[in-house]
Amino acid sequence: MNKRRIVVAIMLAVAVVTLASWSFFRQESDTNTLELFGNVDIRQVSLAFNGSERVAEMRVQEGDRVEAGQVLATLDTRTLALQIAQAQAGIEVQEQVLLRLKNGTRPEEVDQAKADVASAQAEADLAGQQLKRLQNVEKTAGEAISQQDLDHARSRRQVFKALLKNRKKALKLAVIGPRKEDIAQAEAQLNVSKAELALLKHQLSLAELKAPINAIVRSRLLEPGDMASPQRPVYALAITDPKWVRAYVTEVDLGRIKPGMSARVTTDSHPDQSIRGHVGYISSVAEFTPKMVQTEELRTSLVYEVRVFVEDAEDRLRLGMPATVHIFLENHRDVAGAAQ
Repeated sequence: MNKRRIVVAIMLAVAVVTLASWSFFRQESDTNTLELFGNVDIRQVSLAFNGSERVAEMRVQEGDRVEAGQVLATLDTRTLALQIAQAQAGIEVQEQVLLRLKNGTRPEEVDQAKADVASAQAEADLAGQQLKRLQNVEKTAGEAISQQDLDHARSRRQVFKALLKNRKKALKLAVIGPRKEDIAQAEAQLNVSKAELALLKHQLSLAELKAPINAIVRSRLLEPGDMASPQRPVYALAITDPKWVRAYVTEVDLGRIKPGMSARVTTDSHPDQSIRGHVGYISSVAEFTPKMVQTEELRTSLVYEVRVFVEDAEDRLRLGMPATVHIFLENHRDVAGAAQ
């Protein structure tokens, strides 16, 4: 009987020691780590074309991995191709106009202007002689010359004198050549045509929808033949880097964590495979506990958002997945990571 009492006493002592040790280590663990619950979060991108045109080709599907710069979809560019050809032809015309102005008047054109001056001079001299002859006949021979004939001769002389004046000015302009202002205007017009062509080529490049970053196609929203526009997304991409767990911490625990602290993240699908992470963001504004927290006493509490960025090289975490976060508080060091 005494032996039985002794055995029972020993067993009780062992149980007390075990319970005390477990309580001590649990308290120490609770002191060194902070356990939070949250959900995986990532950034998303909605891609749309800048212009409005029919979709010609869709090159990727949901779930495909895409790289930055990869062409995901294209538009129908037949109209743009015709506009570019028209703009190129207009540029060639403007280049020839500018070249003609820069080369100036040809020698043959100057000779023709001189010939026109000589012809006008001869006509003016003849008109002057005819008027003078009529006036002399009236004075010397005493013959009556009608006033109408005299007026006609005077008018003819004035016409040819004006024509001679215009021909001389034309010759002067031919010798001087085009004005600098005309050359500058032609150059400006050529630059306008080149800018219009560059704009059309830019619009042609925008007919290819490219991935801005490495990502995974989450949604394919249009199909070939659909009318695309800047207001209609074509793809929704999920950016897998960076990836973080969004959790919430109470005001009591807020002072125990700092940015840069090491952390470990586990999920229900891989409870024995933790993922390394670190505290990257702590909100400076309090907010009410999110609706996903169903505990009555916590629902009205104020909490602070914490983002724990993870190194998910194997891509195990998915958007919205529940996750458990352990933040290592002692010396701001990942004790679990060091043990590994």
